[in-house]
Amino acid sequence: ELQKNSLPHRILIIDDNTSIHEDFCKILVKSQNLGDELQNMESELFGSEAKTILPAVFDIDCASQGKEGLALVQKAVSEGRPYSLAFVDFRMPPGWDGIATIGRLWQECPDLQVVLCTAYSDYSWQDIRRELGETDNLLILKKPFDNVEVLQLTHALTRKWELNREIQGRLNQLAYYDNLTGLPNRALFMERLNQVLE
Repeated sequence: ELQKNSLPHRILIIDDNTSIHEDFCKILVKSQNLGDELQNMESELFGSEAKTILPAVFDIDCASQGKEGLALVQKAVSEGRPYSLAFVDFRMPPGWDGIATIGRLWQECPDLQVVLCTAYSDYSWQDIRRELGETDNLLILKKPFDNVEVLQLTHALTRKWELNREIQGRLNQLAYYDNLTGLPNRALFMERLNQVLE
């Protein structure tokens, strides 16, 4: 299926180890370039044109500490191009740990999908739920991770984020605009009037 949105999904990697940044970039950028090579080989081997499937494109930013990652999320939100997914390391001395970082990221961008990457079990699942609350925006990935796991998580979670945004847009449309005419309805008028009066 062709990607509807021409803008790439923004991915944020927050890890105190820069070699982990490089690993994520190799996995996610390599997957984008691999598709063209395979299609060309298939065309040469079988003498037919391969179906064109546009691979997902990712715009990747990296931060070494939670505070740096939070600043990137705040900037992305203010620019109107939020991140759809963040991979967050559990331990990032001397700064915030992964749990504290995720809590602050969600204060700025509640719909951000997050993968908590860890080789340790400092917190139980119950502790994590107690700290961050019940959410379906969090997955845990144990280190060392497999490239395919990272690719699958990235594709699935960025698509989930995209679908959630489409649903929110549609709900907003239904709540504030007339279905027949497409014009703003009374609910939107009252909300805007209250904003002006405040």
